[in-house]
Amino acid sequence: MPRTTTLECPGCPPLRALTFDSLGLIKVIEARGEDGGVPKVVERWGDPHSSKCVLAASIDDSQNDPLLAVARKNGLTDILNPLNGDLRVAISNAGDSGAQPEDDGIFGLHLFKRQREESSSRSRTLLTCTTKGKASMRSIEVTKVSAESSCSTVKSWNVCASGTIAFSKVDISEKFSLFGGKGVEVNVWDLDKCEKIWTAKPPPKNSLGIFTPTWFTSAAFLSIDDHRKFVAGTNDHQVRLYDTSAQRRPVMSFDFRETPIKAVAEEPDSFNIYIGNGSGDLASVDIRTGKLLGCFIGKCSGSIRSIARHPTLPIIASCGFLEAAS
Repeated sequence: MPRTTTLECPGCPPLRALTFDSLGLIKVIEARGEDGGVPKVVERWGDPHSSKCVLAASIDDSQNDPLLAVARKNGLTDILNPLNGDLRVAISNAGDSGAQPEDDGIFGLHLFKRQREESSSRSRTLLTCTTKGKASMRSIEVTKVSAESSCSTVKSWNVCASGTIAFSKVDISEKFSLFGGKGVEVNVWDLDKCEKIWTAKPPPKNSLGIFTPTWFTSAAFLSIDDHRKFVAGTNDHQVRLYDTSAQRRPVMSFDFRETPIKAVAEEPDSFNIYIGNGSGDLASVDIRTGKLLGCFIGKCSGSIRSIARHPTLPIIASCGFLEAAS
């Protein structure tokens, strides 16, 4: 799950990405030269251990005091400095029910920017959602000294009654969020009110009378100004376009290759999207027509699990199993 940054600091190369692995390591990857060059791992943060496996990550790459949130398998969410890896605060996900964090890990994570821009305090808001659908918004007081930081739960609710949450996605305004997963139809929530405002309806049975079970794997909002349009990928290698103002079923859908869709990313100010699947195929598609614009040269090794678009340059980064970043 790469995260790109636009920070301009002395000695920082043109291209820099952060990746995370199953042993909990955070790897800093840099590419130098006029054309970026070959990406290389220049730093590793943390001590490797299977219990520290990274499940989700979210970054606020603001120039003033940037922060990185990392959710781990052991139930801790670390807030770090993305420039040097220094830990600012660690938050426990242990609940009152006594369930082990390993049985209900965090797969949805978002570090808010909106509250920070509207306030001069050091208070930050963090959205988390576990695989069983337990969502919460927490207020975090982040200071320069980690021992003085504090955390309190502001709101909590259940996203689903059954099924397994696989992802969550917050729109650019940070007022709405998508949730979906295995046995969970993709749905939209108003984060200010913590209310569900829309739920997708599954497609009808095919010509053979076969119904495909619900299994969403990823999603992305299409427009900066409109949260009503988004695209979602499924485990049965299908990409679906939804418009919540039009209908509950997909406006259009198409199949991509033969393995599950694992990652979806939007192209800013465009109708193009990037999709990656379980066999390492990475492609660009015009979501209005489903037309394949092109596949990226070279076969990515392993399943693609994350795609990140550089905020200013025409560059994307992808990573997944058996590969670091490309």
